[in-house]
Amino acid sequence: MPRNGGLHCPAGGFDVDPGEPAPLALITHAHSDHARPGSGRYLAAEPTVPFLRLRLGEDIDVTGVPFGETVRLGDAGVSFHPAGHILGSAQVRVEAGGEVWVVSGDYARQPDPTSEPFEVVPCDTFVTEATFALPIYRFPDPGRVAEEVLSWWDACRDDGRAAVLACYALGKSQRLLAELARITDRTVHLHGAMVQTTRLYREAGIPLLETAAVADRPDGTNFAGELILAPPSALRSPWMRRFGDARTAFASGWMRLRGPRRRRAVDRGFVLSDHADWPDLVRTVEETGARRVLVTHGFREPLARFLRERGLDAEVLATGFEGEVED
Repeated sequence: MPRNGGLHCPAGGFDVDPGEPAPLALITHAHSDHARPGSGRYLAAEPTVPFLRLRLGEDIDVTGVPFGETVRLGDAGVSFHPAGHILGSAQVRVEAGGEVWVVSGDYARQPDPTSEPFEVVPCDTFVTEATFALPIYRFPDPGRVAEEVLSWWDACRDDGRAAVLACYALGKSQRLLAELARITDRTVHLHGAMVQTTRLYREAGIPLLETAAVADRPDGTNFAGELILAPPSALRSPWMRRFGDARTAFASGWMRLRGPRRRRAVDRGFVLSDHADWPDLVRTVEETGARRVLVTHGFREPLARFLRERGLDAEVLATGFEGEVED
């Protein structure tokens, strides 16, 4: 049941991704709309723990649980299963009273060198996101997108201009570094918001391009021809002045449409998402075998209506989750 912007399980006495402090919080992943401070205790998949400590503080009471291992909480059995969204992202499987629920959090089905592959978890009730739940959202091959990014970077170098690529600090920036590492060996410069998260990915053994922090470069450094990764908010800040007449781009699933790119006022948009697109959302629901589907953040009603037309018991579930937003 929804509570405090998240989901509450009475049988287990815990909340999943609560929006307000809870005695016991189970966290699907470390993005800010799912991992919030103030709860008494936290449980998460083991790879998520370092990111939770970075976001919420080293002194939080957090326990990491290996993927697939069942923990008893009250009258419920709980386990975490890979969601494919970012490193350590998890679905929460809850078994109680002879029923199995799966809270998927945010999830993705495309190959991603920086995240554990999504695991289909059979269940009776499936709680799904709907960030990109419209048929227009069909995402291209990530390898091809990486080649487009490299080609754009080359064009900026030829023009003697810096290339500033906006992307989310946790997950998206590291995925770009991993995808690009397959086709180039250049160094990429990072906004300060990405330095620590990138370090944690390296410590987890994820192969990434070499990086250098923008802040470590002397004042007056010429960044012409360099690629700089930055959070979207940085594009509208005085921080951009150090790059002169830079070209700008944004990497997001929202770049599938022209309107969001125009609103971002960037020169180029790259369609790269850590969420499931329309075909993968529908496929995932089918593969779980769920009889009942609860649809959370995003285009909730269109997906719920589509699933009802296909004979499923589907309805909208209000939560405080926000989908692909600036972190």
